[in-house]
This record gives sequence, C-alpha cells and structure tokens, in this order.
Amino acid sequence: MDENDFEATVREMLSPDRSPEEELIERKTKLAAALRIFGRLGFDEGVAGHITARDPINPHHFWVNPFGRSFKLMRVSDLIKVDPDGKVIEGDGMLNQAAFAIHSRIHLARPDVMAAAHSHSIYGKSWSSLGRLLDPLTQDSCAFYDDHALFDDFTGVVLDVSEGDRIAESLGARKAVILRNHGLLTVGHTIDAAAWWFITMERTCQAQLLAEAAGTPIPIDPAHAKATRDQVGSAVAGHFSFKPLFDVLVETEPDFLD
Repeated sequence: MDENDFEATVREMLSPDRSPEEELIERKTKLAAALRIFGRLGFDEGVAGHITARDPINPHHFWVNPFGRSFKLMRVSDLIKVDPDGKVIEGDGMLNQAAFAIHSRIHLARPDVMAAAHSHSIYGKSWSSLGRLLDPLTQDSCAFYDDHALFDDFTGVVLDVSEGDRIAESLGARKAVILRNHGLLTVGHTIDAAAWWFITMERTCQAQLLAEAAGTPIPIDPAHAKATRDQVGSAVAGHFSFKPLFDVLVETEPDFLD
C-alpha cells in the first residue's frame, strides 16, 4: 500500500458511512469521554473549562458540558445542545457563558472544526503567563511547530462574543492557541484529535517549563521540526493518539455512557 492509499484508507476510517443520528451518538460518546479523561488528568478547576462538539444534524448547533458539572462525573446524558443565540435547546443543564462566547465563534469561523477544548490546566496557564509560543524542544512538541498561535491579550473572563471573534482570528487555521494569562485552546477535525492536542500541549508546556528551569534547552532545527510535525502533528495522528485513553475509560468507567 503506497502513501496515498494509506491516507485514503485512514480518512475513510475517520469518516465512516454513518447516518446523522448514528454520528450524533458517536460524537456525544466521545465528548463525554474526553471530559471524563480531562477530569482524570486534573484539568478541571471549579466550573472552568469546556469541550464542545459540532452537532452533525444541525452544524450551527454544538454540544457542551453543562455549567457546574464535574468533568470527573460527566455522562453522555449530562451534555447540553446550544443554538447560535446561546439558548439551551436540549438537555437540562445550564450553559457556561464563557464557553458560548469562545466556542460559538470558533465553530463559526472554522467550519472544518468538529470540536474545541479549553481548560485552566496548571501547566498551560502557567506557560500562558509568559506570553510566548512553545519551542520545538521534543518530538512531541513538534506537533505544534508553526501550528499554534498566541492570543496576546487579557481583559478578564471571556463573556462577550466579540472576544471570541478575536480569539478565533488569532487561532486562524491552526490547531491551537495560547490565551495569554488564561490557558490553552485546541481544535480538531474529530473530538479525539481536539482532546489529544490539548493533552499533549499541556504536557509540552510542562516539559518546556521543566527544561528551562533546569538549564538552556537545545531546540530541534526547523527542517526536522517541520518533518516531525508532519508525522506526529497530523490530523490522523491526533485522532488515533486518543484511542488508548478512550479504551481505558470504557473498561474502567463505563458509567460515562449513561
């Protein structure tokens, strides 16, 4: 099988022939799983943080975790669906206004994006206070080489969609954006990829903070950083990197499927 055939096969796996209703079940399952996994990894902090997934039946709507529900307890039945005006049209929970202000504009600006993830994870928000992009210091960090942005501003809690528009503009066509003094935000063509990019970006922030605390890190040269990004930073790589985490969750906490 040559490279083109391989890519075609993988893309077919990522876009199976499901009905919209079947796809909705898949997306809600993966969304609840991603939230549980974020909780396992300690990415929750009070009511902060949200992951969204575009609705496959009406792509102008999205699903999100309800305000005040712990990541660690999230179930498929807890998720709420939101319309373009910020109204909850399915589900019983309340909407986090910051989630709407940011994610509604990301989904509007990026029709290619199925999911977006944001939380106040400890290393992400620590790194964000430096107002810098990440450097290609490790193989894993190369996933973000020339593929993440810096939103170099902070005006408080994001509650206005105009701020969401500015964040979406900074993100552009990239997979991630560092929100200065705030944290990380990642997007993906699948929920799996969006969640994985956040997880590995958080760890990349941790690795660079540790390396700089210990000494002067040696960066990977641009040519090798780009080549590595094309391998570990592809949409396919992001999607499949999430699978081991999902499989463990299904085995150990199947109640998230309720």
